[in-house]
Amino acid sequence: MESTGHVANPLTCYATHWATTLWSVAGHFADDSNCVKTATKQYAALIFACVLFISLATAALLRSQGRLYWCACESIIPWSFQIQSEHNSQHILDPYTFSHILHGVIFFGMLWFFRKHLSAGWRLVAACTIEAAWELLENSPIIIERYRSATASVGYSGDSIANSVADIAWCALGFLLAMHLGLWKSILLIAVFEIGCLLWVRDNLTLNVIMLLYPIDAIRTWQVG
Repeated sequence: MESTGHVANPLTCYATHWATTLWSVAGHFADDSNCVKTATKQYAALIFACVLFISLATAALLRSQGRLYWCACESIIPWSFQIQSEHNSQHILDPYTFSHILHGVIFFGMLWFFRKHLSAGWRLVAACTIEAAWELLENSPIIIERYRSATASVGYSGDSIANSVADIAWCALGFLLAMHLGLWKSILLIAVFEIGCLLWVRDNLTLNVIMLLYPIDAIRTWQVG
């Protein structure tokens, strides 16, 4: 007598096979997604660690030059908006903060040409390195004296360490803003900051560069007046 055992429906077998396959693929991509997220977090942590190291190294070098950690006035207020005073460049936030943000915007534009060789994170590290180098140069005796003799900052005595480290952070913020805004909005940001600072304190990044490289007496008289 012939057996009458159950014979599976081919469509059921086909559906079961593909359901199992799709489940496996989904699990594979979920694992990949977790790996990507983990790698992204590790990458971000590495970039942050590099920027932090740059900032701490800059602080150590400035301290070795005799720079103060904070304003000699010992005021705990984090900002100062009087550029013709002993508080100039001694706090975390001041009118020149906007110039340091623009440093980051400009560095982003300069380093954009290296995008095929450096990721955005490493370009950020490069921008902060350039900014740190400027902070060290800016607080050297020759540049301090240049500011005092050629610009309106006649009482300038250098930055506090807190101010210099904050300037590196402001530069990083400018870099990230440029990356988010794109070309034309970044140009608009530069124009707004430059015009705004010119009207506010009669100084900005453009005039700062001009007065350091090629002082013009008329500009200095106008700034002081």
